[in-house]
Amino acid sequence: MKKTGDTGVRYEQMLLTLLILLPLTLIEGLWYWRTRRAYPWKEVGASVLVNIGQRLIGLASAGFILGASTFVFDHRVTTMSMDKPIHWIALFFCVEFAYYWFHRWSHEIRWLWTSHSVHHTPNSINFPGATRLGWTGFVTGAWLFWLPLMWFGFPPTYVLGMLAANLVYQFWLHTEMIPKLHPAFEWFFNSPSHHRVHHGANIEYLDANYGGVVMIFDRMFGTFIGESTAVKIRYGLVKPQTSFNPFTIALGEMKSTLVDV
Repeated sequence: MKKTGDTGVRYEQMLLTLLILLPLTLIEGLWYWRTRRAYPWKEVGASVLVNIGQRLIGLASAGFILGASTFVFDHRVTTMSMDKPIHWIALFFCVEFAYYWFHRWSHEIRWLWTSHSVHHTPNSINFPGATRLGWTGFVTGAWLFWLPLMWFGFPPTYVLGMLAANLVYQFWLHTEMIPKLHPAFEWFFNSPSHHRVHHGANIEYLDANYGGVVMIFDRMFGTFIGESTAVKIRYGLVKPQTSFNPFTIALGEMKSTLVDV
């Protein structure tokens, strides 16, 4: 495997981010204007700054993660040649399964929450907020969740590529602009409606809908909650984040955790 594999995936993900995020943000901004609502530009700006920091830190840690991934893959128990459709189907659901538990435990385990909570700091839900990701994922060990897939024989670049595709899919989920979709789609796939619930700070909506692309594991493990017209969603943290400082947003929960320790 080439040493540039992980960096290449990151550059492709950044390009896709721009190609998808910019037009979606423009469309969403026009929708806000037509519905006579103020677009949360300060939050958007904070999300952009947090994302820049996350990208820089990600590039700095990419070499170590790639090395660890290569080491695990070199000691794999089998090999997925990725030359059959069943291999790709298995990779999709294995990445989705790993993502479900990474996402769920990132809400249930405070050490992981110190990084993931950054994504939940916006007090509104919008497309740019999808890119507001934590800076400390390398320290908290978020990347460890995908190493078992490489041990089982999936090449690291394929795992990282599928994970990148999973995250790109989730961009369009971060909006109030799209209503509930067809029931068949809503049953199987993650949707803006399901993800609005996930970002809710209401007690009725906490700790639910952890899937990336599909909702199968949420339904299987009892963490699925549907959006209700009777409960208006309040977005953000239970204790709202009011700062627009990217350092406060990205490191605030880590600081609180270490102080408590």
